[in-house]
Amino acid sequence: MKKYKIILTAFFALVICSLNAQTPKTVDLEIKTSAQCGMCKETIEKAMAFEKGVVKSELVVETKILKVTYRPAKTTPEAIRRAVSEAGYDADEVKADPTAYKNLSDCCKKPEDRQSDHSGHNH
Repeated sequence: MKKYKIILTAFFALVICSLNAQTPKTVDLEIKTSAQCGMCKETIEKAMAFEKGVVKSELVVETKILKVTYRPAKTTPEAIRRAVSEAGYDADEVKADPTAYKNLSDCCKKPEDRQSDHSGHNH
């Protein structure tokens, strides 16, 4: 009888461990943005810093890819994309919020929407 208790205890311990393994504490997400320059990087990363559940973020300007580590218990990929949109940038298939986009500096807008290429900012 004692042998069965040990086997059952070991079995339940394995089940509990596997359940914990299925719910990760953090998840990585990559989002294609419409970022153009270093100012965009600052704006998007700042928006992510205020987003609940986001642990860290990094935008690579050259690829326009935003890498986000977040807690799935606190936020969702959709909420993160919406926050990027509300900052004025496209986030995968979610288009930039028109009002926020309009308020971006000229250098942060898509090339076809810029007033001129003499914005005074370094890209």
